[in-house]
Amino acid sequence: MFESLSERLQRTFKELSGRGKLREKDIRTGLKDVQMALLEADVNYGVVKEFVKRLQAEALGEEILSGLNPTQQLVKIVHDHLIELLGDEQVGITFSDQPPTVILLCGLQGSGKTTTAAKLALKLRKEGHRPLLCATDVYRPAAIEQLRQVGAEVETEVFTLGEGDPVRITEAALAHARSKGYDVVIVDTAGRLHIDTDMMQELAAQATVVDDPEVLLVVDAMTGQEAVNVAEQFQQALPLDGLILTKLDGDARGGAALSARSVTGKPIKLVGVGEKLDALENFYPDRMASRILGMGDVLTLVEKAQDAVDQEQAQKLQQRLMTAQFDLEDFRDHLSSVRKMGPLDQIMKMIPGMAQQMPDMGAADFDEKELDRVEAIINSMTPLERHNPDILNASRKRRIAEGSGVRVQDVNIMLKEFRELSKMMKQLTGGGKARIGRMQIGLR
Repeated sequence: MFESLSERLQRTFKELSGRGKLREKDIRTGLKDVQMALLEADVNYGVVKEFVKRLQAEALGEEILSGLNPTQQLVKIVHDHLIELLGDEQVGITFSDQPPTVILLCGLQGSGKTTTAAKLALKLRKEGHRPLLCATDVYRPAAIEQLRQVGAEVETEVFTLGEGDPVRITEAALAHARSKGYDVVIVDTAGRLHIDTDMMQELAAQATVVDDPEVLLVVDAMTGQEAVNVAEQFQQALPLDGLILTKLDGDARGGAALSARSVTGKPIKLVGVGEKLDALENFYPDRMASRILGMGDVLTLVEKAQDAVDQEQAQKLQQRLMTAQFDLEDFRDHLSSVRKMGPLDQIMKMIPGMAQQMPDMGAADFDEKELDRVEAIINSMTPLERHNPDILNASRKRRIAEGSGVRVQDVNIMLKEFRELSKMMKQLTGGGKARIGRMQIGLR
C-alpha cells in the first residue's frame, strides 16, 4: 500500500543525511520533497498543506538546525506528525455495557462490507465473543447468499428474513441475538452511492432502532481521493464511530488512509490486509508511521508469529535445536508456520532496517514459488530421508526430483542450504540457551 510513499520519503532522508550539517535551505527542500511524496500518494491536498505547515514550524527551529544530527531529528518530527495524522493511538471497537453490541457496517457498493463482516466475526470469535451476522442487503442480487457462504466459513450464524424492510430485519436480528445469547450483532447493510438520499435515510433509520450502535464506515483504500468525499458524505448522514480500511495490501498509493481520518476526525479502527478471512487487523497509527518511514514494525511481527506458531510445537522445536536434532521435517514445519504470518516481503519489511535493503534485492529473493518447491521436495521424501538426509544418494535424489516436479540440481541446492542452516543452528546451540532465546521471534 505505502510502498511508493515509503520509498520516496526514505530517499529524501537519505539524501539529507549525506549532507551532514543541514541549512535552512536544505530542510525546506526536504520538506518540499515530503509534500510532493504525500501528494503523489493521493493524500488530500488540504491535509498535505496543513501537515507540511506543522512540520515546517517545528523543523526550522534553532534547536534542529544547530543539533548534532538534524536529519535524525527531522525524521523524528515527521514520524511524530504522521502518528498524529493517522490518529495518535489505537482505538478499538466500543462494546455496549448491555449486550448485544450492534456493529453497523456501511459504505459504498464494492467496498468489501460483506467480506469484512465475516472477517470481523472471525476476529471477535477468537477474542471470546459470540457474534451474529445479520443480512440486510436486500437489493444486491445474491448478497444474502454471499453472507451465508462466508458466515459458514467462519462458523457464524447468519440471520436473515430474505427480502423485506432492512430496518425491520435489524430489529428482528437484535431480538434473535438476545434470545440466543449472542453478545455482538454485525449488520451487513446494503452498499449505496453516497448521493442516494433515500438509501442514506434508510441507513440512518437502521441506526436509530438500536441503542447506541457502533457505526463503522468501510472504505476501499484503492479509491484514493474519492474516499475522502465518501467519508464526508456518510458522516453527514449518520454518526460514524470509526473507519475500516479494506485492501490495504493492494497497490494503491495510500492516500485514503492518510486523508480519511484527518478529514472525518474519526479513528481508523481496523484494516483489511488480505483476501483471507483472517486478514483483518487492529490499526496502530504508531506502527504504520514506522513502516512508512522504513523503521520496521517489530510488535506486529511478534504478534503475527504468536498467532501463526503453535506454542507446543515451538517448544519442541527449541528442544530439538538445543540437542542439534534439527532435521528436514522440522525445517518444513517451521517454514509452514512462518508462511502463515503472511507474504514474506511484507514480513521482511517489519524488521527494522530491512526496508532500506530490500530495494537492492531482486523480486526473486521473495518468490513464494521457491518456497512451494522447497516444501514439495521435502514432502517427496520418505520419513527416513527427512530425518537423515545424509542417506540421499543419486537414485534417491532422482526419485525425489521426479516426485516434486523439479530438477535434481534443485534438490541439491535445497540440501546445501539446509546443511548451511543446520551448521548455523549447531553453532548457536553451542552458545547456550541465552543465544537461542534471542531467536524466538521466528519460533514463538
